[in-house]
Amino acid sequence: MTFDKIYQYNFPTTIRFGAGSVKELGDYLKKNNLIRPLVVTDNNVAQLDFFKEIINDLKKKNISVEIFNDIHKNPVKSDVYKGTDSFDNTQRDSVIGIGGGAALDVARAIVLRINHREDLFKYDDLIGGDIYVTNDVPHFITIPTTAGTGSEVGRSAIIADDETHQKKILFSPKLLAKIVFADPLLTMELPPFITAATGMDALTHNMEAYLAKMPHPLCEGIALEGISLISQSLEKAVNNPDLESRSKMLIASLMGAVAFQKGLGVVHSLAHPLSSLLDTHHGLANAVNIPYGMEFNTEGFEHKFKRIARALELKDETGKAVVNYLFELNSKINIPHHLGDIGVKKEHIETLADLAIADFAHPNNPKPVSREDFRNLYSKAI
Repeated sequence: MTFDKIYQYNFPTTIRFGAGSVKELGDYLKKNNLIRPLVVTDNNVAQLDFFKEIINDLKKKNISVEIFNDIHKNPVKSDVYKGTDSFDNTQRDSVIGIGGGAALDVARAIVLRINHREDLFKYDDLIGGDIYVTNDVPHFITIPTTAGTGSEVGRSAIIADDETHQKKILFSPKLLAKIVFADPLLTMELPPFITAATGMDALTHNMEAYLAKMPHPLCEGIALEGISLISQSLEKAVNNPDLESRSKMLIASLMGAVAFQKGLGVVHSLAHPLSSLLDTHHGLANAVNIPYGMEFNTEGFEHKFKRIARALELKDETGKAVVNYLFELNSKINIPHHLGDIGVKKEHIETLADLAIADFAHPNNPKPVSREDFRNLYSKAI
């Protein structure tokens, strides 16, 4: 593919992908008679020139824009309630999520809450809450600004409890965006650390989706291609970005989120508690933990690691070679190798292990993970 034109993909929703695609937003809104969107983003993105340009373009088309950006780095329930109040008080007709995973998760949860006003966590998918998502939802549009979570094509939002920090997962096919504008130009100015951390998040999604125990050959094929694209582009996107590397990372991120409907695994269950307990960036938490999680998963799944090694074009097609590759990649993009380097202390391990065993991701891991396994993995990684 070339990287200077716009493509349309219809999987799992309509995706307008390519440099400049975000400029189609205003015309799309007008075509669908949407003139009062709530734009949900984070405070950092709200200050950036490209965001201001998007908003100005909409205003030039006589579209009334309300911006909501009062969200935490790791979003909590109160963020969603505040955003819903903003939607109500300013009489909006649609929701546009612009940003990384946090902004898109909050936007999607607001979309859910507009016409579902019982306690937000009643709709927690882990307790079967999806059956209560029965009403219509507002028109929802997503615009990713990082190449990491792939939330733009998701049907779920991860929101933490303000008090306990436990993450809940809100899910329904109704929460899929009507259209995605995936414009790699919006990622060109990302700083190296964010590019690295979100890129490793995307790699983790693809690897864990491929390994997850639920059979889903369609997702496995997508995940392997996502792994390949990231191996071709992440180092360059971090250290010397160009349109090709940014485009490959953005599409690979999106592919990882399509693939992980198959499930995630041990790495995400190691990472989630770091975000909720210590406010660690989710991508960074995945990046540091992924070599240890992949090492844990290798035994018994050598055939799958052989396929991963091939996707990475490694000379040695083994799990050990994949683990070594992950450590080396982290070094090349300035991600530390140990949890101790990102503020985790030995006294955190027991609490982290408790949170990890309660996490929703590891039941889909290809092999069972016990609390003692989590404790040992944190200890090894520290």
